[in-house]
Amino acid sequence: MNADLVAEFQFTGQDVPWLLADLAERRPDHPVLIWEPKSGGGRTWTYAEFWSDVQRLAAGLAARGIVKGDRVIIHSDNSPEMVLSWYACATIGAAGVTTNTRSVAAEMNYFITHTNAVAAITQPQYAHTVAESGPDLQWIVVTEDNSGEAPTPDQAAHGLNSFESLFGKVDDCPRRDPEPMLPVGVMFTSGTTSRPKAVVHTHANMLWATRVGPNNIGMHPDGVYLIYLPFFHVNAQSWSMWSTLGVGGTIVLQPKFSASRFWEVIVEHNVTHISLIPFVFNAVAGKPIPENRLEVGVFGAVVPPLEQMLGCRVLPAYGMTETVTHATSSGLYGSIPVGSLGKATPGYETLVVDPETDEVVSDGRVGELWLRGTRGIQLFLEYYDNPEANAKSFTADGWFKTGDMVRIGEGGAIFYTERDKDMLKVGGENVSSKEVEDLCRTVVGVGEVAIVGRSHPMLDVVPVAFVIKAANAPDDAELEASVIDLCKKNLSDFKVPRAVYFVDDYPRATLDKIAKNQLRDMADAMPEPF
Repeated sequence: MNADLVAEFQFTGQDVPWLLADLAERRPDHPVLIWEPKSGGGRTWTYAEFWSDVQRLAAGLAARGIVKGDRVIIHSDNSPEMVLSWYACATIGAAGVTTNTRSVAAEMNYFITHTNAVAAITQPQYAHTVAESGPDLQWIVVTEDNSGEAPTPDQAAHGLNSFESLFGKVDDCPRRDPEPMLPVGVMFTSGTTSRPKAVVHTHANMLWATRVGPNNIGMHPDGVYLIYLPFFHVNAQSWSMWSTLGVGGTIVLQPKFSASRFWEVIVEHNVTHISLIPFVFNAVAGKPIPENRLEVGVFGAVVPPLEQMLGCRVLPAYGMTETVTHATSSGLYGSIPVGSLGKATPGYETLVVDPETDEVVSDGRVGELWLRGTRGIQLFLEYYDNPEANAKSFTADGWFKTGDMVRIGEGGAIFYTERDKDMLKVGGENVSSKEVEDLCRTVVGVGEVAIVGRSHPMLDVVPVAFVIKAANAPDDAELEASVIDLCKKNLSDFKVPRAVYFVDDYPRATLDKIAKNQLRDMADAMPEPF
């Protein structure tokens, strides 16, 4: 019998609205969402209230013509409206397309047109960009404020309908039979291709995360997860919220990370769980740890000083947008070597493969991490409207090529070594070197260009460009300004090169490939551009 059919059968009669309705019945008065805006004055939703507002929004979306299979842009910083909108789309059978708010108009136009989105929900601060980028959208609605902060007069004068106008009546919410493999959300992710890829998640993907996520991190019904990372990324949307919904716990949502309120919010709401990224460590280092402290921090690897710094257990986990939730972990009571990513989470299979020969390597040599599971359940369903990327990313027998280079260490634990050289991690954001290079090549005077990551004290790395000039190119200063100006107009700020370095030729590796590792060393030796 077909294995995918068997896997799908495990979610028969279940989807996102089924789960929300079940939680609202079982835990009606338990808080699910606590909103903590920067200036205070937030609000709490119980499971019953949350499900009611989701249904009211779903009714309003349906009244505006949204139907099963549609895609709706949700372009917003963390806010209750953003979360409610995503779940309302899911209830109808539409897919919420959550997009990075640091995107410029050219990127937004690509997100809208590539997904064939029909409508958009955004905030005053982004209303002009969305309207400019999506002239063919059927409608755009705008929230009253910017994640709790009042808009400027110019932002408020957008002339579009209000988010509040979307609310209808619970009784008018569309009802449909559960379809576990129906797309529920789209996130864009940058890999080694020239344009971001649209990762499609299904209802079954979400339900899978609610089942295995809590076990990976020890989330429990009285647990409280603090979300400050952006909801348009998989960490907040899945690792944090879906793991919490799996046990009927509570989410505390902040617009962004706040160093000054870090421990204050944790103490006030008895936060038990949090996702960690490097800049948090610098922000809270040396501050006293309160008595009612965190239970668990989720990070890429076990690092003992972090446990001392935060006064909690740090659990390693690895995953990406395509893996839905933690694909490797230690298990709550597992014992793994310091610095490792753990081992495969139950439900996933792993291999470490030499990318040049496809040889499986298990003797400590570095290779690419391959993962296998059922698409639409353990792994994402597909890259939307991108058959070339789908074919390149999956083998004939279902292995997903992550692009991450790892090695197998003591006891079969997986150790991360580096990401594919053509993908940079800039302050937690993925940047495709090829995307930036393709744009830079359109500048008159640029002959060849190579984008690499230069070390940065807070962001890990920032992109810089090494350029070989074409004939009759302008002087260095003029050409550098042209490259950076074009990037600022067409790319998110974190993708824009911080500097342009001019060279006569590149260091070369095997088969005349550019030795980007040597370029990275050269960049680090240059005077600081920031």
